[in-house]
Amino acid sequence: MIGYYVHHHGHGHVMRATTLLPHLGGHEVTGFSTLPAPRGWPQLWIGLDPDADDDPFELPPDPTAGGVFHWVPRGHDGLRSRMATISRWIDLTDPDVVVVDTSVEVAALCRLHGVPVVQMLQPGVRTDRPHQLALDLADRIVAPWPADVAGVVEGVAPDDPRLVHVGAFSRFDDRPEPHAVAPPATRQVTVLSGTGGPGIDDASLERARRNTPGWTWTVLGGHAGSWLDDPWPALLRADVVVTHAGQNALAEVAAARRPAVVVPQERPHDEQRTTAAALRADGRLPVVVAEAPADDDWAALLEQAVRRDGRDWEVWNDGKGAARAAEVVLEVAHARTDSR
Repeated sequence: MIGYYVHHHGHGHVMRATTLLPHLGGHEVTGFSTLPAPRGWPQLWIGLDPDADDDPFELPPDPTAGGVFHWVPRGHDGLRSRMATISRWIDLTDPDVVVVDTSVEVAALCRLHGVPVVQMLQPGVRTDRPHQLALDLADRIVAPWPADVAGVVEGVAPDDPRLVHVGAFSRFDDRPEPHAVAPPATRQVTVLSGTGGPGIDDASLERARRNTPGWTWTVLGGHAGSWLDDPWPALLRADVVVTHAGQNALAEVAAARRPAVVVPQERPHDEQRTTAAALRADGRLPVVVAEAPADDDWAALLEQAVRRDGRDWEVWNDGKGAARAAEVVLEVAHARTDSR
């Protein structure tokens, strides 16, 4: 039995879970999240009560336990319920491993029950006390980016024997090899705005359109765009993709082998800014990183990006990352089984 905890912020964590699931060799897998079960999830999915109230301006009492955790508000009914739910499942199923993506509190709970934990690592600055606790408790730490791209995360020693770099992976990795874009009369931009936080605002996007004659813009996600269950065709049509620096978005752009303008968004722990800086510093990847581009920057940015070779994304995502991540999970699960 394998457990899989999915963080509820944005769509990237749940996309990663659905991508990894088919590679787990037919094992029984139970998903946990505040999010509803993703479409097509074939196994058990246990919904968890929210551990935060609707008012973002009123902090509950002692939400971090003096800085030990990220979010454990004292006396919160939802927190008590979600932790009790996971504990009951552990008691009933005696799982071999739980994949945690991502929660310090869930990692600690599982390990306190004697359950091995595979921690999905996030980019950014992870030197704070709660992140270090979660990493200390992990049996394996999976980094979904390649080992030879430096500077993606701070807070994990590169020589930690528990750390396994598997490369980026996405739900599109099993699609046919992307084809070259036929040159249309008007070149195409696809914008991935995401749902995890504020991106390029509508007014800025409209000004970018006006400042880039000869380019047609398609906006997916955010406030100005449409949400597509399958954005793959829109990615393949693009001569350039404009994207934030979230892991899932970058993995999907990489799978499509399209050059990109990467505009990092504000996230906790400098997650996207750190990722974008690492992409830019590496020098091999087909990206142009733009921090808060001005309206009249867009024509030059698109021209710089379109000259990059999208096939160079193979450095970041070679299509085998999910299989490698599953191997790590199964190794820990089998070790637990063999020790019983």
